[in-house]
Amino acid sequence: MRRTRHADKIIEATQSSSAAARSQVAASWHRSANKHGLDPDEARAPERVDQADLDHRRAALDRFMIVASPRLDTLFSLVGQSGCAVLLTDAEGIVLDQRISDGDASVFESWGLTAGADWSEAHQGTNGIGTCLTENRRVIIDRDEHFFSRNTGMSCIDAPIYGADGSVVAALDVSSARADQTEAFNRLISAQVGQTARAIEEAYFRAAYTSGRIIVAEGGDSDAAVLLAVDQDDLVIGATRAARNIFGLQKTGAISARPAADILGREEGPTGFEKAERAAVVRAIARADGNVSQAARQLGVGRATLYRRMKRLGLDAS
Repeated sequence: MRRTRHADKIIEATQSSSAAARSQVAASWHRSANKHGLDPDEARAPERVDQADLDHRRAALDRFMIVASPRLDTLFSLVGQSGCAVLLTDAEGIVLDQRISDGDASVFESWGLTAGADWSEAHQGTNGIGTCLTENRRVIIDRDEHFFSRNTGMSCIDAPIYGADGSVVAALDVSSARADQTEAFNRLISAQVGQTARAIEEAYFRAAYTSGRIIVAEGGDSDAAVLLAVDQDDLVIGATRAARNIFGLQKTGAISARPAADILGREEGPTGFEKAERAAVVRAIARADGNVSQAARQLGVGRATLYRRMKRLGLDAS
């Protein structure tokens, strides 16, 4: 069988000793051909998991999907009228949820962009979902950047989503089969996909630590959620992936509880305790409208004890 021009280009790049080093797309082509043994001219439609497997995967991420659903709706409201589909996969590239207009459903069905489809790089070669998950980064795989010739009619724009334990939990994908979709439009969609992925990640992290206090820390990457979860003792008990990277915490898994002051560089020791005690006393007095006896009862101490503490902390008894 005579090869397509696209396949010839792929094979030439995968046989080059330097192409993979020069281009991330070529590096993915190289993995697709040499690691996964795929043929770019193979008319391989995505495999689909059976319904029982799909239901199991969805159930395993039930809370995540509840958090993600309204944000998928919002994203689709922005891109759906442009002929785009919104898809959410698990960490293995299996499509769990989708938003597709009725008029475009048959097109995306023919591409295999549908619930249960396996879009991992191992099965579909270079593509938005699979390459995003393999490389743990936002990607745009536009038309002939795909590995399989059959996929070169679409543009795929993806961002990874990280769970509360710092590991990848999903990929968020916007795909389009429009021939007139421009590079500039792809970049605009990519920015929106990144923002939506961050919103889902933040909401999922907050849902995982409902009993804790969430601190929003500063970070250099606007597309990363930099959040810390702190317990009642001001110990950091959770951190998003970006926060783990910034503050030198474990990359994935449960983190060893550490004082927030140690991580954020805030003052601690006696002075820190004095500040915390002073703030607690001031709050109690404010809640009691200046009634020291009532404030003492709130704090669980005697009136005379509270007066002594106020004097030590430099608070005016009047």
